[in-house]
Amino acid sequence: MTPGASPSGRKVRLWHVGNVLVDVVASVSELPRRGGDVLARALDVHVGGGFNLMAAAARQGQPVCYAGAHGTGPFGDLVRAALRAAGITPLLPPRRHDTGAVVVIVDGDGERTMLSGPAAVANPTPAELAALRPAPGDAVSLTGYALLDPAARDGLLGWVPTLPENVLVVLDPGPLAPAAQPAALAALLRRADWCTASAREAGVMSGDGAAGADDPERAAVWLATRTRAGAVVRTGAAGCVLAVTGAAPVCVPGVPVRAVDTTGAGDAHTGVFVAALLSGADPLAAARRANAAAAFAVTRRGPATGPTAAELADFLA
Repeated sequence: MTPGASPSGRKVRLWHVGNVLVDVVASVSELPRRGGDVLARALDVHVGGGFNLMAAAARQGQPVCYAGAHGTGPFGDLVRAALRAAGITPLLPPRRHDTGAVVVIVDGDGERTMLSGPAAVANPTPAELAALRPAPGDAVSLTGYALLDPAARDGLLGWVPTLPENVLVVLDPGPLAPAAQPAALAALLRRADWCTASAREAGVMSGDGAAGADDPERAAVWLATRTRAGAVVRTGAAGCVLAVTGAAPVCVPGVPVRAVDTTGAGDAHTGVFVAALLSGADPLAAARRANAAAAFAVTRRGPATGPTAAELADFLA
């Protein structure tokens, strides 16, 4: 089969079944104390959430469609404009309420702290999911944020097991679901081909808690034994750990850069990893490209800062 093509020769697509949000980003020297006040260096509004992952994949030349919710208010208008600009096709009609928002605080070290609004976990309904039919060779990207909404959780748990065997399923648990919805995540892992998570998230899922961040190889192996292909555990500036199911884990080194904003770096990593797999790259090569993409992303401010294919080639060179 031609890399990036289905058995029929059709260009395969990445379907993101998650949520696109609006990020209100405040850049500060340090976080305020409780009850305090800090003057932000900048206050910006960006389209983020699932858009970061999709934009990262689309900039690699990967066709992407958005199978998530978007609203009818001003935030929803921002989302649709960003999707159009990135060449990403929305599949669902707008909701009557507006798109959700997240408050993001980026400190002087480039680390981000987030506060998510309730509408940020809005996801497709069971009926909307049932109408989604990825074709052979396509990939479906799932996020643990969807499991925080009861209706979306029930819909995903019913829909994901029905996906054809030749559809690649990639699960990113996110920071909240590993502690809040461990049983639901375990159910999704059984159908996932790949799980891609931060070291902290992987530690919680594997039962090692905070210690998991200190032993990402063990957490990656634990995840790989519960998926059909393997796991990627992101370790920040160090890169990631790649664990292919049935093989020893491999530490894939990162690319040294000076980080100015880590917002969306994990999404850039996942988006480029999936795009590389769909283009025919082996998992190790895909992980190396993902590390470089994440390193590139943290050198720029904003959530959706993954590189284009040309920028990534120059960066790797």
